[in-house]
Amino acid sequence: MIKQVVLGILIPFLGTTLGAAVVFFLKREMSDRLRKALTGFAAGVMVAASFWSLLQPAIEDSQKLGKLAFMPAAVGFLIGMLFILFLDMVTPHMHMDHSVEGPKSKLKQTTKLILAVTLHNIPEGMAVGVVYAGWINGQGSVSLAGAMVLALGIAIQNFPEGAVVSTPLLAEGMPKWKTFIYGTLSGIVEPIASIITILASSAVVPILPYLLAFAAGAMMYVVVEELIPEMSQGKHSNTATIVFAIGFVLMMILDVALG
Repeated sequence: MIKQVVLGILIPFLGTTLGAAVVFFLKREMSDRLRKALTGFAAGVMVAASFWSLLQPAIEDSQKLGKLAFMPAAVGFLIGMLFILFLDMVTPHMHMDHSVEGPKSKLKQTTKLILAVTLHNIPEGMAVGVVYAGWINGQGSVSLAGAMVLALGIAIQNFPEGAVVSTPLLAEGMPKWKTFIYGTLSGIVEPIASIITILASSAVVPILPYLLAFAAGAMMYVVVEELIPEMSQGKHSNTATIVFAIGFVLMMILDVALG
């Protein structure tokens, strides 16, 4: 059991690391078309994962409530969105379109960009921790295969996030090895958040439906606030939309077929 949990926790971090390694294959910066395609793909995967890996199990685990089975999922989802909205407002960071947001700060733009992606990785790490905590404690709505699929889906969407951190730093003249380290470290919060959630599993399990939906709401906030505006603005938005659909369908197939 320990091996499966450790593997599940590390898979998303591996996705970020591989994405950050893209800089070793670039001369200077990523093309706008490729950046939008990767962003669209990540958004599609996250939307599908939010429903099939998180909201659906939350609703299934609440069937004992009868016609109110939707309540934990609805409440958890809204709280998750409000939580990330709160963090978004109080944390100085840079949005994915590289425009500075939040209170004035002396933080460098590169630091703000890393903060933005790191902030997004917190709910993703929690999502992995929640599903593994549910599996460890024998919750019928969560299977090992389902937990692994979620971890794999988040790893897939972490790939472009790792690249999104590393490539702008490369364009600013930072050495490739240094941009790779920054990109990799932006994902370290995920396994930490997963471990903390699993360690708190005794408290997690009784409110598992709420926490599954909380993670879904947090992830959806990132998609709507950051990824969709980024993929939709300017040229190549059609490419981003098509790749969004591909990411969504791929995650749906993985979750339904293997989960």
